[in-house]
Amino acid sequence: METTNYKQFYSQSLSLMTDLYQLTMSYAYWKAGLDKREAVFHLFYRTAPFKGGYTIAAGLENVIEYLKNFSFDQSDLDYLSTLKSADGKPLFEEGFFKYLSEMEFSCDVDAVPEGTVVFPYQPLVRVTGPLVQCQILETPLLNLINFPSLIATKSARICMAAKGDPVFEFGLRRAQGVDGALTASRSAYIGGCDSTSNVLAGKVFGIPVKGTHSHSWVMVFDDELESFDTYAQYLPSNCVFLVDTYNTIEGVKKAIEVGKKLRERGYEMLGVRLDSGDLAYLSIESRKILDEAGFPNALIVASNELDETIISELKRQKACIALWGVGTNLVTAKDQPALDGVYKISAIRDDGKAWKYKLKLSEQMRKVSNPGIHQVRRYRNSSENVGDAIYDIHTDMSKGCSIVDPFDPTRQKHLGGYLDFYDLLVPIFRGGDCVYDQPSLVEIRENTQKELKYFSEGIKRFMNPHQYPSGMEKSLYELKIALVKNIRSKTHHDFISSEELEGSR
Repeated sequence: METTNYKQFYSQSLSLMTDLYQLTMSYAYWKAGLDKREAVFHLFYRTAPFKGGYTIAAGLENVIEYLKNFSFDQSDLDYLSTLKSADGKPLFEEGFFKYLSEMEFSCDVDAVPEGTVVFPYQPLVRVTGPLVQCQILETPLLNLINFPSLIATKSARICMAAKGDPVFEFGLRRAQGVDGALTASRSAYIGGCDSTSNVLAGKVFGIPVKGTHSHSWVMVFDDELESFDTYAQYLPSNCVFLVDTYNTIEGVKKAIEVGKKLRERGYEMLGVRLDSGDLAYLSIESRKILDEAGFPNALIVASNELDETIISELKRQKACIALWGVGTNLVTAKDQPALDGVYKISAIRDDGKAWKYKLKLSEQMRKVSNPGIHQVRRYRNSSENVGDAIYDIHTDMSKGCSIVDPFDPTRQKHLGGYLDFYDLLVPIFRGGDCVYDQPSLVEIRENTQKELKYFSEGIKRFMNPHQYPSGMEKSLYELKIALVKNIRSKTHHDFISSEELEGSR
């Protein structure tokens, strides 16, 4: 299904969807004559969410639409002209507005496809181009990648806990606004959910929609049986009765009464839904009652503040639940409401000159950025992925490589030889033109499932997951350490050129 309606939002001018300091820096770059210097920025995250072992990349489709329409229109410039500096004078001069109005997106962008399993410090997006353009893109790219990747990951975890049972997302009423709800529905589908209650998401994305009735439907009537009867009269092919408004077990019995009447009319009751109480006990008892009454195919649907931990525990208790409805904890990622994605410059150069490799220093090693122009190579044997190497694109990888855990250099692993491999970052834009054939949402969802199958169960477990071997290619790690030492000993020397990189190997 076409996603035109959703794309229209990203097809208008959204260039002001950025932090002010991106524009003040860009203005200063322009004034200093640095705006056209070629730069490389990488978008990555530092810690896997939910204390887990991986993340599902998502959000690229909206990044593409945003970049296709990247420009400053007159209304943007009119607004910027009203901004004042601390002395009350205009923050920007008129020449800068002309510069912005004539700016045409011209960057190269590489990214991992949506549905790809990624790990900390691996670049999800690499942007190469004029410094001003790269800088302005920091905030919108993080906004468009962080939340979708977070929700897709949460969805994958929940679906994994369900062990093949269908999971439907129904968190619209508690999602963070209209776009937050749509993004959550799309991302949850990428992660593995089968359907959504969000009808707009169904229209826009083609996601299957599901839903029957709520407690208010039952409470409108004087009798619970009458409410089920009336619903069955008008929607006989859509009967999943919510049975816990008053007494769950009695509600199941009344649903069976109506189910028998449906059969006489040539229809079949689809199931019952439990939304409160002891879901393990109630589902087991409901299953017995349904089976004894001749309804072995009637599904038991469960909801009520579910997440991967609760679903796993209900599975352990042999709960007879066949379909899981997950809302708030999924669409808000309630236990971790943000992915810690960042966007850092790693190289810069003047036209025709060698790249100068940059890094940000910190007292915390986890916040020291990686220098260079990065790609990620994933190595695989016949059955599973065995390790990822973050490497500089100037490195000869033809004979494989050794990877180093940047936080424990005693942990190293050699990758190569008999192993198959592929690189994660693929071309998205070249010179500002989109060169990527965007897959369908169904294909992205299938990619997620295929990707997850190639990782061991230890990496995918919810508590204390095994750390997947993802590290820096050894010579890149050695360069980083040398550069850190250089900066600390000579604070004025904050770069190393690509020529020096070749000499260090």
